[in-house]
Amino acid sequence: MKNTELINYNVENQKIELDGSIEVVIKREDLIHPFISGNKYRKLKYNLIRAKEIGATSLLTFGGAFSNHIAAVAFAGKSYGFRTIGVIRGNELETMQVLNPTLTFAKSCGMEFKFVSRAAYRQKTSQDFINLLRTEFGEFYLVPEGGTNNLAIKGCEEILVKEDYHYDFICCAVGTGGTISGLINNSKSHQKILGFPALKGDFLQQDICKFANQNNWKLITDYHFGGYGKIKPELISFINKFKRNHNIPLDPVYTGKMMFGIFDLINKGFFSKNSKILAIHTGGLQGVTGMNEMLKRKGQPLIEI
Repeated sequence: MKNTELINYNVENQKIELDGSIEVVIKREDLIHPFISGNKYRKLKYNLIRAKEIGATSLLTFGGAFSNHIAAVAFAGKSYGFRTIGVIRGNELETMQVLNPTLTFAKSCGMEFKFVSRAAYRQKTSQDFINLLRTEFGEFYLVPEGGTNNLAIKGCEEILVKEDYHYDFICCAVGTGGTISGLINNSKSHQKILGFPALKGDFLQQDICKFANQNNWKLITDYHFGGYGKIKPELISFINKFKRNHNIPLDPVYTGKMMFGIFDLINKGFFSKNSKILAIHTGGLQGVTGMNEMLKRKGQPLIEI
């Protein structure tokens, strides 16, 4: 499978106009592809190539109800001739009469679902659990939750190009640690890689250390807003204001938290004068519609699309 068979590139670096000496530029990885955008393309690229090479006909992966990864794998499978199976966290979702937008989209692409309890989902890396899945679904090419493995890191290393090496700081949102690991590996020694986790806790340190080959990185853990699926009015307000001011949409799980953190750190004097910051827009916008449905039910402000 050649690169050109997978996507049409439309990546650009877009400068954010700010007062002061600090320069902020966003790498618009979200524009790579409408359905396999941002880091999801980067992570899937070499995994799809490998699956084709070994003659696999099925892809199986894991994710939550609003997972960008689930949506991307489903579309990739439809586009490139793979059967796709999604193991979805939350067996209560199986009884829903109407699936949320993410799962509806994945189903429309032909993905089969297996809904499991949260306790069972925690066994997703267990060989016994994977063997049970093979008994149920037959042979498949396993793509980990979030897509992170060695081939995913290889794809994420390609995010940075030579034109990006003059930036002092490279910032990205962090979910499973794959994207930041690729950035670390392809960065220059003078650059500092800052990760903004969407989850609480510092367990990602160990996961990133498994893949990263440099020590020029740091996790900024103050901007998770309560955890992966949590969202607060302050964050919604920031995302909507950012969209109006800069015409760049952000998602509330990943890039919204990252940009909120960058702006807050600028205001607090974290970055030295004349710093050049490159922020990676990793996509994730497909989940906004489903998030807005949840916010509407709670009577909270909606994210402007």
